[in-house]
Amino acid sequence: MDLILDFRKLNKSSLPLVGGKNASLGEMINAGIRVPPGFAVTTDSYAVFMEKAGINDTIFSLLADLDPDNIDALNQTAEKVQEMIRTAVIPDDVQKMIGDGYSLLCEKCEVDALPVAVRSSATAEDLPTASFAGQQDTYLWITGAERIIESVRKCWASLYTARAISYRVKNDFPHEKVLISVGVQKMVNSRAAGVMFTINPTDGDISKVVIEGSWGLGETVVSGSVNPDKFVVDKVMGEINERTISTKHIECVFDVEKGETVDADIAEDLQCTCCLEDQEIKELVKTGKTIEAHYGRAMDIEWAIDKDFAFPENIFIVQARPETVWSQRKKESVLGKKTGLQLLMEQAMKRIKLPG
Repeated sequence: MDLILDFRKLNKSSLPLVGGKNASLGEMINAGIRVPPGFAVTTDSYAVFMEKAGINDTIFSLLADLDPDNIDALNQTAEKVQEMIRTAVIPDDVQKMIGDGYSLLCEKCEVDALPVAVRSSATAEDLPTASFAGQQDTYLWITGAERIIESVRKCWASLYTARAISYRVKNDFPHEKVLISVGVQKMVNSRAAGVMFTINPTDGDISKVVIEGSWGLGETVVSGSVNPDKFVVDKVMGEINERTISTKHIECVFDVEKGETVDADIAEDLQCTCCLEDQEIKELVKTGKTIEAHYGRAMDIEWAIDKDFAFPENIFIVQARPETVWSQRKKESVLGKKTGLQLLMEQAMKRIKLPG
């Protein structure tokens, strides 16, 4: 039984043990994509914790006949279940393995108290046919084994938020078949961060890559709390077809005094400044195309630019999942009945001037 596993040992077949998010990180690392190092607290750890706590039967009986449309009952039940998980004792062997994993990660990165992101990774998450993303918790800039262990516990509890319970019931995912892993990953000291789609999410155009980004950590872009800069890039020629520089008022940053991430005001001279250099945009597109080719499908990717590294080593991918909106539509071309390859070639040929 593996209670923790280094990301380098994971790939897409690891999903039952480490969930969709962690399996994807391992898959990308092994495909040569620049991903921050880390490890997964496996579903085995969660299962051992739940079994030793003896709360499985009670939880499933509480959820058995729950009506997801009865909001009061849903919220009360979710709170009861989460409280059981928050107060149960985590077995010593699970705590030790998490602590050992963190110590090894600190050694690898040559930092005594390495800041990490602690992210939930459920087994029903990041699937091509369902969008469970964002339903469980994430904790950023966590240092020290004790705080990491408590953050792992909070991630486990977040498997039973009202939103997550309701989504599973409405989509016929049995609660007892959904397990949770947790990723512990080196934080990117982000100068800028955001998302990238290897398809235009507005109209499904497969010949475009769309990048959205802002200053600081990517949570402001993912949550929609900031109006990000936007770039639409031609997938074949690499030309930036559209460039929208927004006024960005806040950024998510780590506050040293508070010891946590906060939304801070962006300096006035940076508010209307582009958060990415052109070479970074092009490198992101190149990386996005590599990820798309590896998975064989359009992807929804989260990226970050680390201020501690020089280009191109400063570009990191922190998450990738299948794009689930346009990818589930009927497989026909964006324009007429042409194939994706025909569309891409047409885009390329338009830009090639033949001698007269």
